[in-house]
Amino acid sequence: MADLITIDDPDDPRLHDYTGLTDVELRRRREPAEGLFIAEGEKVIRRARHAGYAMRSMLLTPKWVDVMRDVIDESPNPVYTVTPDLAERVTGYHVHRGALASMARKPLPQAAELLRTARRVAVMEAVNDHTNIGAIFRSAAALGMDAVLLSPDCADPLYRRSVKVSMGAVFSVPYARLESWPQDLETVRAAGFRVLALTPDAKAVPMDVAAPHRLERVALMLGAEGEGLSARALRAADEWVRIPMAHGIDSLNVGAAAAVAFYAVASGRPQD
Repeated sequence: MADLITIDDPDDPRLHDYTGLTDVELRRRREPAEGLFIAEGEKVIRRARHAGYAMRSMLLTPKWVDVMRDVIDESPNPVYTVTPDLAERVTGYHVHRGALASMARKPLPQAAELLRTARRVAVMEAVNDHTNIGAIFRSAAALGMDAVLLSPDCADPLYRRSVKVSMGAVFSVPYARLESWPQDLETVRAAGFRVLALTPDAKAVPMDVAAPHRLERVALMLGAEGEGLSARALRAADEWVRIPMAHGIDSLNVGAAAAVAFYAVASGRPQD
């Protein structure tokens, strides 16, 4: 059973994991270096634990103690209770859901390991907006993608905002980082995948013509919001594909485009 510890000093060193959560650049550096990430809200905390992530500690406002009682009773790690005001002073924002947990990261698998058993893979290039990362992972989980591969400059899927937007779906889809971009796309191709680049370019084949759901193995590449895929990523693809659009609309937000494309890629596959 966890220790329930009341803290009234925002500078208490035991709260170190939770300090400055709104400082994006600081947290980007700190969290991977210290082997942690922050899960926010009851559902996300439970999903992280269910996915096998070990909890380092929890930070709760008093009204959340009863809600999280079963987690508290099952965990050997400390649980810190603080007032809402103190939680805001520590984290830098009003913690609406009143429950935060510091979780230990797991080692990431190698891309080749994921590719051995996957048939439908999403590949992201330079997607560095945490909201978009979270939305893409949520769609990947919901629509039956088997894995996600990230270029070296993609944002961290375990950053608090990404986890929150995904509603914990980042824990459901295995992912790996490619070390060399776009050279490592050859590893994907060598594993039997046809690499499709999603782009609004008029030269791209409409998704329904490409019929990716009929292919044995598909890797769908997505680029960053606004800029899209780089020229070198497009050159490395086997085929360019696009989502047909009406009313003069030329593109969708990358999160929305990912959802449509994932459905097309995985359509007809049996779901859990």
